[in-house]
Amino acid sequence: MTMSSNRPYLIRAFFDWIVDNDCTPHISVNAESQGVLVPQNYVQDGQIVLNIAPRAVAAFTIDDEGISFNGRFGGVPMDIYVPIDAVTGIYARENGRGMMFPPDEQPEPPPSSTPTGGEARDKGGRTKHGLRLVK
Repeated sequence: MTMSSNRPYLIRAFFDWIVDNDCTPHISVNAESQGVLVPQNYVQDGQIVLNIAPRAVAAFTIDDEGISFNGRFGGVPMDIYVPIDAVTGIYARENGRGMMFPPDEQPEPPPSSTPTGGEARDKGGRTKHGLRLVK
């Protein structure tokens, strides 16, 4: 059975845990990933760290696709969007506790429904079905 990525669930859980412990949640982001919308003049070595504390951002949303909010950079407001797969970690600024994610996590491909040797065939060359009527 194919399952969706656990990354958005873990990010939400760590965000809540960090905030509940009166710490400041930060996310590290691969700024070179497709769909990332961040201020490029703050990117270093393809990475950016963003403060996502409730007091630091407005219109904050985490869903299964990405993280979006309005933040201020150098006093200038900017809409930010980070696809979930571009988040490389979430941690508390005060103590570094949190979680880092492996790069480019891809969902597992669905398992093949046919045996590795191909489809089974009967003597007439027709495909044999895996189910049969039992009386």
